[in-house]
Amino acid sequence: MSAVSIREARADELEVLPRIEASAAALFRGSGLPMELIADVTSAEAWAPRQAAGTVWVAEGASGELDGFLAAEVVKDELHVWELDVRREAQGRGLGRRLMAHAIDWAGAHGLSRVTLTTFRSIAWNAPFYASLGFREIAGEDLSVRLAEILSREAGKGLTDRCAMVLDLAGDPWAHRIGGA
Repeated sequence: MSAVSIREARADELEVLPRIEASAAALFRGSGLPMELIADVTSAEAWAPRQAAGTVWVAEGASGELDGFLAAEVVKDELHVWELDVRREAQGRGLGRRLMAHAIDWAGAHGLSRVTLTTFRSIAWNAPFYASLGFREIAGEDLSVRLAEILSREAGKGLTDRCAMVLDLAGDPWAHRIGGA
């Protein structure tokens, strides 16, 4: 894999994020999701508050091109991952894993207790991918009000088969999972 750096996104790079998201979303074609949901990407402006807070990271290739990004938000003592995308042409090189490792390391360094996200339960590069990183699915009484509300909003948009996942940061659960991140 060529040299890739993971770093905070700059404000002038936010306009690239919707193109990365659209490229990554192309993999959902044929998954049974309605095409209008696949094509619905987040605007650059929507990421601005998270970028200003320092919780949007990009994967930058040696050529300077952005190959992926992760956008998150600190909520109380948790880091919530809103989006993780890698350009279709750059997938399969571990960039998503490296972006997640960076976000997890950042959360731990900032004293947060866990990392949360919502994702598709049965799509291989979603819940099974996060489970391989140590995340576990939570539901029922283990589900916080915040995560339950997110899942409810997603279901209202027609996003079915979604689940909430969490990675507890007690100790150093991440160090043995990535190596070289």
